[in-house]
Amino acid sequence: MKNLYTERRNQLGETFPANSAVVIAGSQLQYRNADSSHAFRQDSNFWYLSGFNEADSTIVILINGQHEVQSTIFVPKKDKLKEIWDGYRAGPEGAIADHGFDEAFNSDDIDENLPELLRGSTKVFYPVGKHAGLDSKVINWIKVAKSKDRHSPAIDIADASSKIGNLRLIKDTHEIEIMKKAGLISAEAHIEAMKHVKPGMNEQQMEAFYLYEFAKRGGRFSAYTPIVAGGENACILHYIENNKPLNDGELLLVDAGCEFESYASDITRTFPVGGRFSGPQLAIYEVVLEAQAKCIEAVSTKNNIMGSQTVSEKVITQGLIDLGILKGSLDDLHAQGAFKEFYMHKIGHWLGLDVHDAGDYTENNEFMMFKPGMVTTVEPGIYIPSSSNVDEQWKGIGIRIEDDILVTETSNENLTSAVPRDPKEIEALMA
Repeated sequence: MKNLYTERRNQLGETFPANSAVVIAGSQLQYRNADSSHAFRQDSNFWYLSGFNEADSTIVILINGQHEVQSTIFVPKKDKLKEIWDGYRAGPEGAIADHGFDEAFNSDDIDENLPELLRGSTKVFYPVGKHAGLDSKVINWIKVAKSKDRHSPAIDIADASSKIGNLRLIKDTHEIEIMKKAGLISAEAHIEAMKHVKPGMNEQQMEAFYLYEFAKRGGRFSAYTPIVAGGENACILHYIENNKPLNDGELLLVDAGCEFESYASDITRTFPVGGRFSGPQLAIYEVVLEAQAKCIEAVSTKNNIMGSQTVSEKVITQGLIDLGILKGSLDDLHAQGAFKEFYMHKIGHWLGLDVHDAGDYTENNEFMMFKPGMVTTVEPGIYIPSSSNVDEQWKGIGIRIEDDILVTETSNENLTSAVPRDPKEIEALMA
């Protein structure tokens, strides 16, 4: 595995100019309260470039005048007492042996050694504004580096986020296999949840059920706080209170996906608490389902990323016209953005080490074309709160359907297709 991370560091270094440096900070241990810490989760950029999972670590990638790449890491020092309490530490020697770094130092020595590494660089890149305190540290390291030789050229600062993000945007075969496993774990959890839910339960019970199903399959952590929204709560896009009763006759919208080996999955399904869709619920559901199916078809190297967005808007607008919720012509209503009252978000986002993954959405001042190896969510929805000026039968209905789509050379692959979307299949599963 160390060759994989070495290759990524070299690949990243080749995108930066000669005589430059890239600084990537790892995550710090976060405390929940007093001395009780949250489970450690490494910074995604840091993990992508190192596979090193210890807090308070820093990577420095140097690109010399011949465009040769050298990678250095600062890690917590070996400490027998701390290892008794908190677990194994690789130390500098382990970082070199197991993770392929050219050299390594103790993190305690970073203020002394890192400025020396920056000497001779004319530009330092790092993810600006991403880590508390890193901005001021980089400025100070550069000042110290400059003080070592007042005749050396100026050292400029630039943001590394886009270059790192766009490298992460195209998944390699190793990443794709992990994401397929994450998608399958989450899909199986959604299937079990559809079988499990009953009127009289509450949202919190269902949240706990999902987390259990993720964990027992190897996805110990959720990739994000699950949205478990019964009834009209589904009309709140980022609803996470997850504490209300689940009533017969209502729908349950669950947006939940596990994290597996640091990679996210992201699935949304909407299903009837009592096992059967009502007529109005089914009518709205079928509009969203059609929108999703046509949007998935549009995820192709022949199209840019906004193509599927436009498809979703037009299918949903026409569906709302057909149901009498919107009145007018498709072209006029779409141009006016009339759909935004009921469908107010984008069709999806990049997926990877983060649920809203790194990577640009534009290239050369135009929307980016889909490329093989990208993974995007496709998640159209319709949300009709009770405050809407519509017929009573539609009020309180919120529906979203979401899957994770891998772009391939010739088409795409749905990584989360194992969980049903067809309403008849859902009802049969819940019977």
